[in-house]
Amino acid sequence: MRTTKLLAIAILSILLNLSHINAQSKNVVVDFKKPGAPIQNTMYGIFFEDINYGADGGLYAEKIKNRSFDFPQNLMGWNIFGKVTVKNDGPFQNNPNYVRLAHSGHDHKHTGLENEGFFGITVEKDAEYRFSVWARVASDNANESFRVELVDRDNHPFGAENITIDSKEWKKYQLVFKARKTEMKGKLRIFFTSKGAVDLEHISLFPVETWKGRENGLRKDLAQALYDLKPGVFRFPGGCIVEGTDLETRYDWKNSVGQVENRKLNENRWHYTFTNRFNPDYFQTYGLGFYEYFLLAEDMGSEPLPIVNVGLACQYQNGCCEAHVAVGDLHEYVQDALDLIEFANGSVTSKWGKVRADMGHPAPFNLKFLGVGNEQWGPEYPERLEVFMKAIRTKHPEIKIIGSSGPQSEGKDFEYLWPEMKRLKVDLVDEHYYRPEKWFLEGAARYDSYDRKGPKVFAGEYACHPRNRKNNFESALSEAAFMTGFERNADIVHMTTYAPLFAHVDGWQWRPDLIWFDNLKSVKSINYYVQQLYGHNAGTHVLKTSENKVPLTGQEGIYASSALDKKKNEIILKIANVSSEKRTLNYTFTGLKKGERKVTHTILTSADADIENTFENPNAVVPSIGSMLQKDNTFEVEIAPRSFNVYVIKL
Repeated sequence: MRTTKLLAIAILSILLNLSHINAQSKNVVVDFKKPGAPIQNTMYGIFFEDINYGADGGLYAEKIKNRSFDFPQNLMGWNIFGKVTVKNDGPFQNNPNYVRLAHSGHDHKHTGLENEGFFGITVEKDAEYRFSVWARVASDNANESFRVELVDRDNHPFGAENITIDSKEWKKYQLVFKARKTEMKGKLRIFFTSKGAVDLEHISLFPVETWKGRENGLRKDLAQALYDLKPGVFRFPGGCIVEGTDLETRYDWKNSVGQVENRKLNENRWHYTFTNRFNPDYFQTYGLGFYEYFLLAEDMGSEPLPIVNVGLACQYQNGCCEAHVAVGDLHEYVQDALDLIEFANGSVTSKWGKVRADMGHPAPFNLKFLGVGNEQWGPEYPERLEVFMKAIRTKHPEIKIIGSSGPQSEGKDFEYLWPEMKRLKVDLVDEHYYRPEKWFLEGAARYDSYDRKGPKVFAGEYACHPRNRKNNFESALSEAAFMTGFERNADIVHMTTYAPLFAHVDGWQWRPDLIWFDNLKSVKSINYYVQQLYGHNAGTHVLKTSENKVPLTGQEGIYASSALDKKKNEIILKIANVSSEKRTLNYTFTGLKKGERKVTHTILTSADADIENTFENPNAVVPSIGSMLQKDNTFEVEIAPRSFNVYVIKL
C-alpha cells in the first residue's frame, strides 16, 4: 500500500513538472525605443497569371468562349445549325474571322448557333447582362434580324430579345437582358429570323455589374477579393506564360492593348501542359490585357509590376538553343520593354503614351518596377538580361529592374544566378519556392544571414505545398510562420507574392491556389486570410523582437515578429504557434511609456490540420476578432495551439 502511494505521489510530481514545463512562459523583448528598417509598401502583394482559367473564364467577366471565331478550330465553343459559314475578311485585322448566317431556304429549317461559355454560361436571377455584336447586312435586303436567347441546361429558353441589323457596314449593336432565373450551366443561342443573310463578329455577353462598372470589365466578386487583400504590389501577367511554350506564343503585351476587338488571340501555354488536367480550348483573348492590369493596380492602390520576356522561351519545355533569341538579335525584345515603360509613363504626345490616352487614361500609371525574365537559368539568362539592363538604365534610370534566381530556392542554378544578379546590379532578385510544410517551418530564418549590400529580395512565387496539395490549415499556418521572417528582414525583403492566385473548380491545372471559384461564387482559402492579415497589418517599421536576444524562429513552436505603424500609431505583433500546446508569452516593450491601451486580437486557428474552406463550408476557418487591454510596457498573451495571431496595440 505504501509503495503504491509513493508511486502515485511520484507520478503526480512528474505530471506537475511536465505541466509547469508546458505552461512555462517565454519572455519576449520588443525594442520600441529604436525602430528598425522601414517596411516597404510593396511588402505584401499579389501575383496574377492566366492559369486555372484565371483570366478568360475567371477574372475577365466575358461569358462567351471564342467570341471572334479565331481559335485554331474556328467554331470551338460553338454549335451551329442551318446555313452557317466562317469567313476571314472581317473588320478587325488581328481577328479577321466572322460567321455568316443565311436563310436555309425553308421556313422550318432554322439557321443559328449556340455558345457553351466557360463550363456553361451562368446567369443570376434579376441580374442584367449586356449582349453585344458587330454585325452587317450581307444580302440585298435593307434590314436583317435575329433572336438572342438564354437557354438553360434542359434546353429551355428563359430569356429572348430581338435585334435588327440596319446597315451593310460593320456596326456594333447591343442590348441588355435581365435574367429571369439563376442558371449555372446554360447556353447562349442565336436564331436567324430573316430571309437573307447577316454577318456577325465579336459576339459578347458581359454582366452589366462589373468591377467599377466598366463595359470590358472584371468579375466583381473576384476583383473585390483582390482589393480586400490591400496588396502593395501587383505582378502580372505571369509566370510561365511570359515565356510561352515557344517564342511565338510568349506573352506580347502590345497585342493586349488597343481596341479590344482587335487584340490578337494567343495560345495559353497551360492548355496542354498537364495531360491529367487537359484543356485544349484554353486560349488568351487578351480582353484582359496590360491596360486592364494597370487599371486594376491603380484601383487597388498597388504598385504595378509587369514582367517582360528576355528572349527565352520556357526552358523546361525546350532544349538548349532552339527557343533562344541570339544576344545580338534582342533589339525587338528590348524595344518592347522600353515601349512598355512609355505606355505606362509616357506623355500623351509620345507614341505609346498616346495609345494609353486613347484608351481612356491620359494620366501616367507611374510605373516604378520592371521584371525582365521569369524562371530562367544558366549563362544564357544573365547575358541577355545585361543587354536589357544597359538599355533601360540608359533611357530610364528611375526604373527598378528585377532579375531572377531561377526556378528553385537553392541548388546549382540558384547559387550561380545570385552572384550574377549582384554583378549586374539588379535592384531586386525574384526567388521562387513551392515547398512542403517542413521547409517553410525550418526556413523562417532564411533571410537573417543574407548579404545586406547586394540586391533586395522579391519572393515572387511561393506557396506551401502539402503532400495532398490542398489549401489546408497546416499549409496556411506554415506560411504564416515563415512570413515572420519576411517582416523581420524587411531591410532586405522588399516584395512578396503568393502564387498562383485563382483557380476555377472545373478547370484548374495547378493547386494549391489562393482563391477558388466557379461561374457564380468564390471561396477564399485559409491561405488567403493569412495573406490578408499580413497585408492589413504590414506596419511601417520593424521592431526588433527576441527572447534572450535571439529571434523567435520556431523555438517551442513559436514564430514571432513585430512592427510599428507610424501612420496609424500602432504596435503590431504577429505570432504563430505551430505546436499542439498553448504557449504564454510575456512581452516587454523597451522605451514604451506607461499607460493603458486598447488591443485588438485576431486569431486564425483550427484543431484539424487538414481542414479547408470549401464551397460547402466557405467559413470553415476564418479570422475571429477579440479585444483586451495592454498596460504600461508589458503585455502577457496566451497563444492557442496551432494558431496564427495578430495583436494590434493602439498607442
